[in-house]
Amino acid sequence: MWRMSEIIDCPSPNHDARKLPISMVVLHYTGMQDGPSAIERLTDADAKVSSHYVVAEDGQVLRLVPEDRRAWHAGKSHWRHITDVNSASVGIEIVNPGHEWGYRPFPRAQMDSIVPLVAEIVKRYDIAPANVVGHSDIAPARKQDPGELFDWEMLAKVGLAIKRPRKNLADPHWTPGGFLLALERFGYDVVDGPAAVTAFQRRFRPETIDGIADGECRAILLSLLLDRENGLSR
Repeated sequence: MWRMSEIIDCPSPNHDARKLPISMVVLHYTGMQDGPSAIERLTDADAKVSSHYVVAEDGQVLRLVPEDRRAWHAGKSHWRHITDVNSASVGIEIVNPGHEWGYRPFPRAQMDSIVPLVAEIVKRYDIAPANVVGHSDIAPARKQDPGELFDWEMLAKVGLAIKRPRKNLADPHWTPGGFLLALERFGYDVVDGPAAVTAFQRRFRPETIDGIADGECRAILLSLLLDRENGLSR
């Protein structure tokens, strides 16, 4: 059973007023050499970046921005017709050096803090599992985080994120353009097609990330869309 860690306040000056109701959670990795460096940047007024929470590798949770304020974590991004993602989301930075500084698996203690934190936020705002997303989902041309090593399955098992379809998969044989149309319908920005496919793979087929929409990718996406249309996911 997961227990919510004590939250330590570490205020950041980088926030402003929301313009939209909260309907999303966006998960990031810090992408810096260590946690203290990331926290220093997220609380530096000159950096003009922030998040609502930071989760350290040992599971400690810091609150940088109150949830009723708009933190500056998403940048230029898009998800399911929302373009001011900062206004609509709670941002969680997860301490990890990222692909630039030695990407590594997320420790169990860290994941054990992420799950109840996300659960509380989702419950508070009635956020749909499909709207618990990674930075790469909302900005595929710019971002890779939290990346292919993040344990989305752990969140999915307790209903906090969409499960990866694994059974009764059928390839619809879409053309590459048809796949992008379906991907856009699911929620992705597909202006940069290969980047969008790569982001989808990073999330739903992380064992092979090559930017090519093959039969397995098509079958996974079809299953996700059918579940959504049949009310099995939202």
